[in-house]
Parts: sequence; C-alpha cells; structure tokens
Amino acid sequence: MTDSTDPHSGLDLTPAVVDALDEALVGRRNEIEVVLAALAAHRHVLLEGPPGTGKSTLLRSLAVVAGVELVFVEGNAELTPARLTGTFDPARVLADGYSPDVFLDGPLVEAMRAGALLYLEEINRVPEETLNVVITAMSEGELHIPRLGKVEAEPGFRVVAAMNPFDTIGTARISSAVYDRVCRVAMGYQDEVAEREIVNRADPSADAALVRRSVRVVRATRQHPDVRVGSSVRGAIDLVTVAHQLALLRATTAGDDATGLDAALAALSGRVRMREGGGRTAEELIRELWSMLALDPADPAADDGGAPTAPPMGAAGKA
Repeated sequence: MTDSTDPHSGLDLTPAVVDALDEALVGRRNEIEVVLAALAAHRHVLLEGPPGTGKSTLLRSLAVVAGVELVFVEGNAELTPARLTGTFDPARVLADGYSPDVFLDGPLVEAMRAGALLYLEEINRVPEETLNVVITAMSEGELHIPRLGKVEAEPGFRVVAAMNPFDTIGTARISSAVYDRVCRVAMGYQDEVAEREIVNRADPSADAALVRRSVRVVRATRQHPDVRVGSSVRGAIDLVTVAHQLALLRATTAGDDATGLDAALAALSGRVRMREGGGRTAEELIRELWSMLALDPADPAADDGGAPTAPPMGAAGKA
C-alpha cells in the first residue's frame, strides 16, 4: 500500500495507519486493510461476525488512528426513522414554527452533515422502515425530511454496520437491498495464539498456564457438539481476572484447580448456550472441559500454541 490521503474520503490511508491499527487489534491486519480500502473507495461496509471478534474495537480504533469522526447508534426494535434522522423540538416549534434551526439532528443526519462514519450496531435488529431510510442515505447521499427539506451528505460520510449473523432472537434477515450497497467483511474468531495475546493484554500479570487453559476451554465451547453458541474470548478474559481475585480472597494461587473451575463456571456458564434436547447443562459441560483441558506447564506445545485443541467428547462419548 502506498501513502495516499484522499481528502474526499476523510481517511489518512497510509501504512503507518495500518501498522497502528494492527498493533491495537490482535490478528486483524487483513480485515483492517480491507475495511480501510473499502472506506477510502467511498464504499459502505458491513462487518459480520459473532460477539467478541473485535468489530466495534476495529471501527473505534480506526476512527481514532485515522482521525475521522464516528457517530454511534445502537440498532434495536425501537430505532424508528424519526429517532435515526431527527425531529423538530416540539416546544420551539410552538414558538418559532418548523424552521431549520429548531430541528434536532438524529445520528444519521449528524453523520451526514459532518461527513462522518455512522456506526450502526446490530443492523439486523433494526426495523425495515428504518433500514429503508439508511438505504436511501447510502444510495443517494441525501435525505428529504418533511418540513426540513433536503439534507445532503458531506464528503466522507459512510455507513459502517455490524451484525452477529448467528443470533436469531429478535433479529431479521438482512435484505439484498442492504447487501447490494455494502462491502461485506467477515470477522471470525482469531486463532489460539492471538486469543492468548488478547487475554494477556487485558491482564498483563496473568498466570501463563491459566491463560493457556482458559483460552483452550473457551475455544472448546465453540466446537462441542452439545453446544449451540460457545463463548467468545471475553469469557477467557473474565475467567482469568476472576480467578486472580478469587485466589487473593482464598490465599491461594490463580493456578489452583478449584479456584480456576469456580472462575470458569462464573465466566462461562452464562455465555454458553446448550442445544435443546441434549440433557446437559452449561455447568456440566464447563466442568468436563476444565478437567479435560488441564495443561502440563512443561508441555512444549502449550507454549507455542501449535498443538490443536483436542475435540471434546459429547454426552454419548463420541468425539
């Protein structure tokens, strides 16, 4: 990538920016480059991936490092077109009428006027009528708001949406009209070495063996045949930090097996969703994985992350 700054994109598109973002986000250099390139090419972006894969972190870090304004809006069923675009101040309308200076910008209009990035989180939870407004802004670069008139987007305006495609509760399928107007970037889980580094950054004083074991248990929850939804790396972070605090309370070490198990149950049992009809609880699964994935600190494979996590056994004893 050569040094280039596009004044119309609002992005400082240089190798230094990529390097800074690569330092901030572990194991995401490829996605960083693609997202930057798409935004610099005046395209809107959709980040797809399960929770804990760094979608929000990527965009927030990009805004800071690249020096662009970010307007955040949380997608949910209550996000109406008026809440997204803005409304007239009722009290001032009574006194001054429907004049432009009494209009209260919503996040979409705010981002359009500022030429900023609009970060629309959980886009698959947004009502269809509201999504139609977003589609218009992406396609036309302008909106026509009753009694206000036309709002034109300044150069640099982009929509970056994010979603978890695996969550089916309270969500809707994203229409082809949205996909036709965005560049889709898939963000899966990082590899084991990267996830250990993420945990180490969150708790630099963490016990190395506990970090290895915690990450492997978390990764195993995503592969187990009895599990519908496994834990993200956030579960490993919580496990390690809770274990350290428990060890202080109990005057033991974070590597103590019982202390680690209690921390694992607290950190992971709410994150793991078991398959219906399996007859097992999340607590039973976590106890099984914690026992199976005990690590020998002297094991060379535990240090280089090269050994694959063994597939855990299901309830019927099948791998």
